[in-house]
Amino acid sequence: MKNVIITGATSGIGRELALQYSEKGNKVGLIGRRTERLKKLKFEIGDLAYVRTLDVTDHEKAEIVYQELIDEMGGMDIMILNAGIGRLQMLPPWRAESKLIEVNALAFAHGCHFAFEYFRKKDEGHIVGMSSMASLLASHRAAAYTATKHFISNYMVSYRQKAKRVSSDISITEIRAGYIWTEMTARSKGMFWVAPVEKAAKQMVKGISKKKNYLYVTKRWRLLAWVVKCIPEWVWNRI
Repeated sequence: MKNVIITGATSGIGRELALQYSEKGNKVGLIGRRTERLKKLKFEIGDLAYVRTLDVTDHEKAEIVYQELIDEMGGMDIMILNAGIGRLQMLPPWRAESKLIEVNALAFAHGCHFAFEYFRKKDEGHIVGMSSMASLLASHRAAAYTATKHFISNYMVSYRQKAKRVSSDISITEIRAGYIWTEMTARSKGMFWVAPVEKAAKQMVKGISKKKNYLYVTKRWRLLAWVVKCIPEWVWNRI
């Protein structure tokens, strides 16, 4: 049995991961902004679920909440940094971009740093970051979003290198997800190879258990990743 803490657990991938991990008998620490949804998920899972309401951009409070959950659960084995947002069309352009960077990049980095220090002292652990196929791209349509996914990817590479330089056994897994049916993607257009969230989460749980460095979800996106890397920048500039 593992103790798994998941940020962004109130909907989509985070919620489904919580359900699948708990179904396997693992304790799950669930973090999200929406208290009512957390309560509902706690009721659905039962005694294996531990919940805390948190805005992950509040770094000072986040450290307290992470530690409270760890203490209540009796430790942490895996931290899944899943909290993230997409484009915020209801806000003015810069406010939308700065908020996206604050959540997807800064809050992610803070969570990763916290987990690394905890696992370094514990001597072992597993950090999982929810990146995206967007980490391989740049887009004039979603500059801040793709940039934050680049950040997550490179940050995790650096922390993987860092893990090799300490005596503790720390694994770092980056999940490069393609299109998955969630609330966040419900209004998106032009999606293809779209996976049900249940199927995507099942592949994630399996890949995480193997402690892979990179995990493409669903698996077919590995092929597209290879194609993307072969396309020169001047082609992307015309798209």
